[in-house]
Amino acid sequence: MLAPETLIARWHAARAYRRPWESVWQECYDHVMPRTPGSGGPTLYDGTAADAAEQLTASLMAELTPPWARWFGLTPARAKETDPALAPMLEQAAETLRHHIDHANFAVELHQAFLDLVVAGTGVLLVEEAAPGAASALRFTAVPIAEAVLEEGPDGRLDTVYRFVQMESAAFHARFPGVVDPKKAPEKFPVLETVYPDGAGYRFVALLIADESRPVVLDDGWFAESPFIAFRWMKAPGEVYGRSPVMTALPDIRTAQKVVELVLKNASIAVTGIWQADDDGVLNPANIQLVPGAIIPKAVGSQGLTPLAAPGKFDVSQLVLNDLRARIRHALLADRLGPVADARMTATEVMERSAEMARLLGATYGRLQGEMLAPLVGRCLSILSRRGDVPALVLDGRKTRLVYQSPLAQLQARGDARGTLAWLQAVAALGPAALAQVDVTATTRFLARALGAPADLLITNGTE
Repeated sequence: MLAPETLIARWHAARAYRRPWESVWQECYDHVMPRTPGSGGPTLYDGTAADAAEQLTASLMAELTPPWARWFGLTPARAKETDPALAPMLEQAAETLRHHIDHANFAVELHQAFLDLVVAGTGVLLVEEAAPGAASALRFTAVPIAEAVLEEGPDGRLDTVYRFVQMESAAFHARFPGVVDPKKAPEKFPVLETVYPDGAGYRFVALLIADESRPVVLDDGWFAESPFIAFRWMKAPGEVYGRSPVMTALPDIRTAQKVVELVLKNASIAVTGIWQADDDGVLNPANIQLVPGAIIPKAVGSQGLTPLAAPGKFDVSQLVLNDLRARIRHALLADRLGPVADARMTATEVMERSAEMARLLGATYGRLQGEMLAPLVGRCLSILSRRGDVPALVLDGRKTRLVYQSPLAQLQARGDARGTLAWLQAVAALGPAALAQVDVTATTRFLARALGAPADLLITNGTE
């Protein structure tokens, strides 16, 4: 285990690197997820960005990890596995894991982590073992990016996570009983949690840093899989934290807010008007109320209260605003991943829309597979294996392989299946001699894997 002083020094260095990002993150949140009343922040006049960000987050949930649906599976790494009991065992393990995920708070917490991903470009999800007797063995927590400080490993993944939390006294004593005398305890405890690579696994260290020169080790342990899952939308070369679609649309979001503000000010002027009056000793502008039926006195021969013509119209603002809103929705993929406006779509339109979705989210989905989905399933399997709910499994690709069965992953699989079926039709046209060259068993197994069919639908024996 690294010395506590070394961990604190690395945390300070990583936090110094993160500091320039904080102002950008705060501005993104201020324009997309406004703070609660009384907590400050700018006044928002246009909700296009907030609505588009919510739609993109919901689309990610539906396309990557749809709740109460089968979005992953476990299969033998080789198509012709010699152990006939392996495929049903992996199928049962996948169903057990799915049951625990569905009965945990996975959907709620992952949705919050996806919000961080869409707004700030980086999301962090904490996966822990639930208390005995709970409905699920898994417990998920979306760690706000404001609390997480990250380091990138040699392989390009976010493998070191620092989390600084000011814990309330009751929560601190419930988690770390007997460390401090409750009678002399302060109201809050500064706790630094660190997870970093250690050999073939990850080391966890919790430090009390009320006095950084004398840190107190509260807890330490070792995990086969990291409990913190950090993932990014996209990243530029040399950077650690991700860049979000909200960052891309931020200039248009700022401009749209200002345009709407000016439109509302112009509308208030158009409704109430600008007036002028002679100072004739009779008319008192301070007592004038511009309401229907009001009688405004004036001196004989004076003009009284006269409307002042506006210098010009602001009609062009609507054209500018429509263009800005369209660019915001385009940058946040709301115009392409959002709900279908016309339900009467042909089969070709559905296929083209699916292909467009795969193209748009291809790079992001590939990153999320490596940084979120695979570590998430590995961590969950590690917890269930330790509890004895599933056998010990290693997703190394040599014996057991993780397959993705989400709607977005099935688009490519269906494309492969269509290519195979087209080949079979071409072979069938060549006659029985050509069909005799087709391995029907292998073809059936390939189509079952490509289309996500359960393993127990196939006949297994010792020779296949």
